[in-house]
Amino acid sequence: MAKPKKTPRPKAEAPKGFRDYFGAEVTQRAEMLRKIAGVYHRYGFDALESSGVETVEALGKFLPDVDRPNEGVFAWQEDADADKPGDWLALRYDLTAPLARVYAQHRNDLPTPYRRYAMGPVWRNEKPGPGRFRQFYQCDADTVGAPSVAADAEICAMLADCLEEVGIERGDYIVRVNNRKVLNGVMEVAGVLDPSDPDKFAAERGIVLRAIDKLDRLGLDGVRALLGAGRKDDSGDFTDGAGLTDTQADVVMGFMQAKRDTGAQTVARLRELVQGSVVGLQGVEELETIADLMAAAGYGPDRVEIDPSVVRGLGYYTGPVFEAELTFEIKDDKGRVRNFGSVAGGGRYDDLVKRFTGQEVPATGVSIGVDRLLAALHAKGRMTSDTVGPVVVTVMDKARMAEYQAMVAELRQAGIRAEVYLGNPKNFGNQLKYADRRNSPVAVIAGGDEFDKGVVQIKDLILGAKMAENATLEEWKDRPSQYEVPRADLLAKVREILELNR
Repeated sequence: MAKPKKTPRPKAEAPKGFRDYFGAEVTQRAEMLRKIAGVYHRYGFDALESSGVETVEALGKFLPDVDRPNEGVFAWQEDADADKPGDWLALRYDLTAPLARVYAQHRNDLPTPYRRYAMGPVWRNEKPGPGRFRQFYQCDADTVGAPSVAADAEICAMLADCLEEVGIERGDYIVRVNNRKVLNGVMEVAGVLDPSDPDKFAAERGIVLRAIDKLDRLGLDGVRALLGAGRKDDSGDFTDGAGLTDTQADVVMGFMQAKRDTGAQTVARLRELVQGSVVGLQGVEELETIADLMAAAGYGPDRVEIDPSVVRGLGYYTGPVFEAELTFEIKDDKGRVRNFGSVAGGGRYDDLVKRFTGQEVPATGVSIGVDRLLAALHAKGRMTSDTVGPVVVTVMDKARMAEYQAMVAELRQAGIRAEVYLGNPKNFGNQLKYADRRNSPVAVIAGGDEFDKGVVQIKDLILGAKMAENATLEEWKDRPSQYEVPRADLLAKVREILELNR
């Protein structure tokens, strides 16, 4: 008789494109979200938590592929009812499309304008790569129902405040602002597009936008090639271009290079480029208004500037678009020096809610990439991977566990993070190794002798580690790393050591 086959053990590994987050990564992200939420709240935005799952119908044209709703997103079909097939559902791929559904559904109960912020994971069924995951956090704030570009200006100011709140110093970032209407006007003047044919207009505009959006990576020559016949990359692969004539491409390239020394000069140059286009001139006036509002609020060009090279990739933007870029340099995985790049972006999307209501509802918002911001702070040396662990109360006598628990309870009630060692206490050295691995600042030690005398030993683990690195350091030589104190002084001594190492 054949032996039954053993069921293979599952592989202990995360799915491709996903990862696990531990300790400091989780707490640092939570702290960053708290700080950003504080800024959003200060600006008058209310929190919203919507479902992580939306119907494919609600996501609609913003799905990567409507005919194959499981492409680009994680989607599945519910069981069919007797009279109709089951609905397609999908994990949300951003926080903006769900907002449109929420507002359309609850608009009679919400104030106008409606100002909300939302934070949470989103999922994209895309090919993963270095630093590119299928699940990541977004942190959004949006104003729905405000047609004035004052709402866009406010978002830009709030974005600058958020960056400074989390530790990006002024001078290390810039919020760059452009307007899709200006680009539409430029393309209209160039004879590239016919606004009277909306579908053709959107398709052709998308090709040009994708070319311009690659400016940082390909440079002016690369974008120029993509506006024309196309471009061959270093590997020999060829990408078809937009097919513009040289004259038409010159006009678009002139738009990309329209930035001048001051915002006023940039706006003046853009006004020259869109003469003859109603929508283009409207976009220029909106940029001018945003620049004036920023100046009046004290946000100068060192924080917020007009930059025609910003286009943003998503197709639902209809007016002002903005992007926050970190300007300091870092070294990539290959040791090459480069700018860190974009960490947030957004813009106006006046057509998104219209899909549900049939009526145009103005809206504008921003999304901050929290994981990108955390990576930036680590790269800048303003955040470390280590966090202070708990005070560890070691166990020398299992029969006295109640007394150890009383010690840890006293520390916790005073607001100090603490734990009793709950592993096998037989080997005391393993307890101290555990405390080191937990990055604990202090270990509390008490055995039979200490209990008989009514004292505890308090070991300064941070000082001990520094002395182990270099025991001759003058600043440490007269400072003990372990203290014997009366049991009643446990809390005071632990506080003193924590304060010294703060």
